[in-house]
Amino acid sequence: MGGKLLWTPSEAYVEAQPLTRFARAAADLSGQSFPDYATLHRWSIEDRAGFWSAVWDFCGVVGEKGDEALLDAGSMRADRFFPRARLNFAENLLGRPGRGDGDAIVFRGEDKVARRLSWDELTALVSRFAQAFRAEGVGAGDRIAAMMPNMPETIAAMLACASIGAVWSSCSPDFGERGVLDRFGQIEPKLLITCDGYYYAGKTIDIADKLAPIAEKLKVGRTIIAPYLGKAGAVAGRVSNGVALEDFLRPFEPAELEFERLPFRHPLYILFSSGTTGVPKCIVHSAGGTLIQHLKEHQLHCGIEPGARVFYFTTCGWMMWNWLVSGLASGATLLLYDGSPFHPRPEVIFDFMAEEKATFFGTSAKFIDTARKTGVKPIDTHDLSSVRVIASTGSPLSPESFDYVYEAVKPDVHLASVSGGTDIVSCFVLGVPWLPVYEGEIQGPGLGMAVDVWNAEGCPVRGEKGDLVCTKAFPSMPVEFFNDPGGERYEGAYFAEFPGIWAHGDFAEWTEHGGIVIHGRSDATLNPQGVRIGTAEIYNIVEQFPEVAEAICIGQSWEGDVRVLLFVRLAGGTEFSDDLVTRIKQAIRTGASPRHVPAKILAVKDIPRTKSGKITELAVREVVEGRPVKNKEALANPEALREFEGRGELSS
Repeated sequence: MGGKLLWTPSEAYVEAQPLTRFARAAADLSGQSFPDYATLHRWSIEDRAGFWSAVWDFCGVVGEKGDEALLDAGSMRADRFFPRARLNFAENLLGRPGRGDGDAIVFRGEDKVARRLSWDELTALVSRFAQAFRAEGVGAGDRIAAMMPNMPETIAAMLACASIGAVWSSCSPDFGERGVLDRFGQIEPKLLITCDGYYYAGKTIDIADKLAPIAEKLKVGRTIIAPYLGKAGAVAGRVSNGVALEDFLRPFEPAELEFERLPFRHPLYILFSSGTTGVPKCIVHSAGGTLIQHLKEHQLHCGIEPGARVFYFTTCGWMMWNWLVSGLASGATLLLYDGSPFHPRPEVIFDFMAEEKATFFGTSAKFIDTARKTGVKPIDTHDLSSVRVIASTGSPLSPESFDYVYEAVKPDVHLASVSGGTDIVSCFVLGVPWLPVYEGEIQGPGLGMAVDVWNAEGCPVRGEKGDLVCTKAFPSMPVEFFNDPGGERYEGAYFAEFPGIWAHGDFAEWTEHGGIVIHGRSDATLNPQGVRIGTAEIYNIVEQFPEVAEAICIGQSWEGDVRVLLFVRLAGGTEFSDDLVTRIKQAIRTGASPRHVPAKILAVKDIPRTKSGKITELAVREVVEGRPVKNKEALANPEALREFEGRGELSS
């Protein structure tokens, strides 16, 4: 398969890329020639030590490199990158030479808030946070949790946390009480940082009512309330051990930052899986692996250099927030936006990009599709001449959306569809500035990533769909899962399908151009609007209703995205009603998040299950999508699948 050609980089564009300079430096070091991307990529996975050492040097990592770039133990789980290196993540984002002048952060909260922080102002705020954290007894390895909007204080607090060697974990403030506790309750944070509320679609959302029980059940030492709505003090008074951020920082004046240099694999972030089969898995990512992987992607794949102005529309509950923040390590200005991307008008994001002269514009495939359907045409209304790269992720970018970008946004731009995930806090496949862009295709595998597509028998395939795998270790593999001392859950998550080989759970296909098409997830994770959602998070709420005996939730392919469908088997004597549907949706909205709310809620008489008693989401999804169900013999009640066949409600 292969889409039509949409864009080809000019010679001048290629010549100006950091990737080009890197390839020349790598050629000098290795004594090899890299006439094209395929040759460079092949070297990057055949000589991983040489490649990652070259990335460290080219990207200017601050720290002690050590005498070895890779301890090759012969297995993905045992390989170790930079085993004797010592560094600090925050030092690399704040203390590196060559950072850009002027703004470090530009922030917009819909049309309610507009702020700027210079590099000096950001550093001063980080210093005060770090001193305050230390005064609370926070040290290396302690956890700090944040339920925050995508605002400057969130970044400053994360950097302060990292400067000490503590571990940061975040979600967005629209998560409900159960969603927050299912995550942060597992990691026992020492402090909770949150806000007094947030804005969305012009509405002011107060979170004090749900914040009080969250703080009490987490048993944190302090709950720090950042001002967004202007009432942090009042909210702090309603929360046990609550303190307004202003009061928390008041005793501390800006001082020279102290950066704890720690081993390459020292924990930096805890990110959370979707929670498909239970509470979310707590995925621990290292400081060194996250840093060097992001530097590689930002500079070599995205062309980000000092003075770049980088935007990614994201919340603090999505790994793209972590990816965006690392832009500081390349001397870029971060453009932050919090709230609805279509309020107060459909063009608000493009307004922000034009006004701030963004050079990199990242968003979700759902945003691009919605802009297309809304009829937004910034090519006629906005000066986007500064934008060199547009990146899309969260779900596969449809061919129609590829065309829309070039026809309605900007005709001469590097459109980079990317795919990776929370599990690796980065990308397996992404944009390549040397290569053309073809409709519907991701350009290629990331440097240093031994990506392939395998069939069920574990054989590489071309021209057919299969599982996306990675056959060699890479630096941003998780260090561990929190509270998984034997590593069994880690092993089961990534290495169960093909022993010793990372299976990512994506259904993928190589194209005739050497690019990749992602056809969706190969497991039961839901992904509406580019946000990963686990069915267990929905079940935990729905099955609290006395009217509901049990439920099953799937994602249905719909108009280039995925929509959530919820089927409920009612308790005896209960009637299905619009009122019940409304109450279920409201409970999911408040208990989980607005993105978890199903598009359709329908009643069924039975739900299929395995002989061991587990409901089988994948079988239901196959029926709804009109595909045959494999291994019906594994079901205790295969006749239940008829409940999901040919339902007219699922075609609208």
